[in-house]
Amino acid sequence: MNVRQKKPMTELSHSRLHYYILNHVVETGFAPSIAHLADQFGQTESAVRNALTALQAYHGVVLHPHNSEVWVIHPFSMAPTNFLLRKDEMEWWGNCAWCSLGAASLLGGDVTITTTLGANSKQVQLRIKEGTLLDSGYYVHFPIPMTNAWDNVIFTCSTMLLFAEKADIETWSRRHNLPKGDIQPAEVILEFAKVWYGNHMRADWRKWTLAEAKAIFEQFNLTHRIWEMPDSEGRF
Repeated sequence: MNVRQKKPMTELSHSRLHYYILNHVVETGFAPSIAHLADQFGQTESAVRNALTALQAYHGVVLHPHNSEVWVIHPFSMAPTNFLLRKDEMEWWGNCAWCSLGAASLLGGDVTITTTLGANSKQVQLRIKEGTLLDSGYYVHFPIPMTNAWDNVIFTCSTMLLFAEKADIETWSRRHNLPKGDIQPAEVILEFAKVWYGNHMRADWRKWTLAEAKAIFEQFNLTHRIWEMPDSEGRF
C-alpha cells in the first residue's frame, strides 16, 4: 500500500484503520496524524478520534492521553524507547525486545536492533539478515504475566528487556524489585514474534483469540506460568 497516494475511503473499521496506520509507520517511520487520517478516509477528525478510541479499547493501538494521536501500534512505538531499529537509512522504535524482533520481521531484509542490556548496562546490537538472527547468546526476560500485560502495556513492554546472561536477570530483578519471570533465548523469541505479528500488516487483521494465543505459546514451548491464559472467550 502506498500511503502517499490519497485514496479517500469511508470505512473506519478496526482492521482498515490498523492496516493503514501500521503500513504508514513501516513506510515512513512515524504514525499518520488524526488530520491525515481524516483526509485519507474522507471523515471528520471527530469521527477518526472516535474510531481510534474504539481501536484502543480493542487493544489495537495506544493513544496519547491528551490528544488521541497514535503513541503505540504494536510492535512499534512513536516515542523513543530502549530499542532502536535501523534498516537502510530509516529508523523505528520498538516497544520491547519481543516487539522489536517482531518489528524486524515485518520490516524484512537486513535490520539492526540497538538496545541496552537490562536498560542499565552495555549497549549491544542484534543483526537480523533476511529473518535470521546473526548475533546469538542473548536472552529475553518476561517478568509480567500475560494476563496482566494490558493493565499498563507501556510499563509491561518497558520491562521486556535483553540480557547477555541468565544470572544477570536474577540480580536485575532483585535490584529493581521487579519479579523474575520467564527467560527465553532471543532466537526463540524471533521465531515466535514472526508468528505472533505475522498477520499485523494484513488488511483483514484482527486480535488473536485467547485460544489462538495459547496455541501460539504452546507452539514455541512457552509453558512458564507467565504465559498462562484463562479458558474463556476474548482476545489478546
